[in-house]
Amino acid sequence: MPIFEYACAECDHAFEFWVRKEGDAVSCPECASSELERLISMPRVHSEGRRDRSMRAAKRRDRGQAREMMHTQREYELAHDD
Repeated sequence: MPIFEYACAECDHAFEFWVRKEGDAVSCPECASSELERLISMPRVHSEGRRDRSMRAAKRRDRGQAREMMHTQREYELAHDD
């Protein structure tokens, strides 16, 4: 059963609604209006390729942060070398 996102035209309240079957009556939980606009939702797709790309990006980010920390530490040591 899909979950759809809606925005109320009357009160601008945005909410999600679990649609059991096509034609279910949907109304705003705030003002009970049926003047709704169905919003486009981001799909939640999980794949091995996506996971791999996310891991590679995280590793690149971590390496960059480590290099920056090492550089900062080295600059500090050079500036405070008595």
